[in-house]
Amino acid sequence: MPAPQTLMQAVVARLGARLGSGLLDAAANAAVVLQDAPEQVRRELRLFWDEVEREAQRLERDAAQPSPTAGAARAGSRADEAGSAVVSAADVQGRIDGLRAQVAGFSRRLDQVP
Repeated sequence: MPAPQTLMQAVVARLGARLGSGLLDAAANAAVVLQDAPEQVRRELRLFWDEVEREAQRLERDAAQPSPTAGAARAGSRADEAGSAVVSAADVQGRIDGLRAQVAGFSRRLDQVP
């Protein structure tokens, strides 16, 4: 049996002969996308499993900190992992209030549009 790439080329050639050059271009583009698909799937799966492993490590780390201040420590470690400074609850609430005000302003503007 011929190799998958050879089969794809044969399909494109026969489609071109039967349907014309416009469809041939579309089929050729589809062949290129299909040819790259396995590598993209592998890459996405690799990224997904890396994320799963990091999440499992974080959960284990958080489970190892059963103290009452573990919640604050978790919030601080997430902020540190993201590369940002630890902010207080009042700062976070202020940001949330500001975002809510912006959303309300956008909503009012959308209501005024004819």
